[in-house]
Amino acid sequence: MVEFFLSKNIEKALILVILNYWILLIALLFSAMNIQKNFVSYVYLAIAMAGAIFPVYSNIKFVQLYGPGFNIFSFINLATNNPASQSLSFDLFFLSSAVFLWMFIESRRLSLKHFWIVVLGTFSIAIAFSAPLFLFLRERRLIELET
Repeated sequence: MVEFFLSKNIEKALILVILNYWILLIALLFSAMNIQKNFVSYVYLAIAMAGAIFPVYSNIKFVQLYGPGFNIFSFINLATNNPASQSLSFDLFFLSSAVFLWMFIESRRLSLKHFWIVVLGTFSIAIAFSAPLFLFLRERRLIELET
């Protein structure tokens, strides 16, 4: 039983490593090629969709296991119950704080429409959804300003 559990965790870790390298490869391709901003904006939108689907799916699983509702105190307890999860939680908290501050300032600078959707998405879905959505809206606004 322990071997099965370890093999499943190793498999998940390998999948995460492969996904990170895939994202890095895409970023390198974007920087190496002169890709149209239109295409890049839709890549951001696709990432936003994935950033909504996976956290919501995990939250649904959390409610099924620890329900009947979404208990925020239980969620925070589970997210910080060992050093590894604490590290990820603190990392996400400080990163999302900085990114959200930058998104707010950038939205004001560009007079970005629909920033309220980003704010709502940050607190109701996940920063994994709202940050790429912001990048999509930002790219669309930059395209609009260029024309």
